[in-house]
Amino acid sequence: MAVLTDPISDFLTRFKNCCRAGNEQFLAPYSRIKADIAKILQEEGYIWGYEVLTDSGHPQLKVKARYVDGRPVLTDLKRVSKPGRRVYCGANEMPRVLNGLGIAIISTSKGVMTGSTARRSSLGGEVIGHVW
Repeated sequence: MAVLTDPISDFLTRFKNCCRAGNEQFLAPYSRIKADIAKILQEEGYIWGYEVLTDSGHPQLKVKARYVDGRPVLTDLKRVSKPGRRVYCGANEMPRVLNGLGIAIISTSKGVMTGSTARRSSLGGEVIGHVW
């Protein structure tokens, strides 16, 4: 198994590739932050659901992509904060993705949440990525 320098980017790329290829689901190595991101994607309607598989040695996250009329709900996504360049923002300068049509995923001191939730809670944090 290759060592990943950015496992969150790997997870988001697997999600994007799954939707572009028309696959129903994909597997990714489990971590708590990836499960939190999958929970947000489910709440916002980008995926049907996710589950943690523990049958093999390492736990894995099984994510079911959502399609409407044969087209994926996910249009695109972008990783904002990377290991080489972290991007932070305060509650006042929370990014709006496509003028409110997309979501920003933010890692705050109270956990991972959408940009609008962080703004309402007056929390800033690291901008993980944008999804639309």
